Amino acid sequence: MIEGVTLHDLRQINVPKGDVFHALKSTDIGYSGFGEAYFSHIESGSVKGWKRHNQFVMNIIVPIGEIKFVIFDDRKNSVTFGKFEEHILSPIENYKRLTIQPGLWVAFQGLDKGVSILLDIIPEPHSKNEADSKPLESINYIFK
Repeated sequence: MIEGVTLHDLRQINVPKGDVFHALKSTDIGYSGFGEAYFSHIESGSVKGWKRHNQFVMNIIVPIGEIKFVIFDDRKNSVTFGKFEEHILSPIENYKRLTIQPGLWVAFQGLDKGVSILLDIIPEPHSKNEADSKPLESINYIFK
């Protein structure tokens, strides 16, 4: 695994009129404060990325659909420099929380039919100046 990336099991509670999906508690490993929670949706087969937060820890959950996340480490002093890591999250097959430390590039692809949705919880309100983006073709990874 890439240094600074962790995956955490999440609890689902089956309830007759609709299930409960846990996301993040202040006592959970990976919690780094609350500043903003936002949803992002992605169409089947589409890819969004690359994005890197420079200060914020991301805590990502997929409550609807199925999404493939690719993380790339280009931090010069990292023991995992130049490595890729992939995770597929969904509420059915792999309901987990993906925690990504600052400085790592992330891209993601919608795998489910229709729209998939992710929830990202970050410790500060979003700021354009805090994150970097680059075109998909700028990092040597092929989404299939």
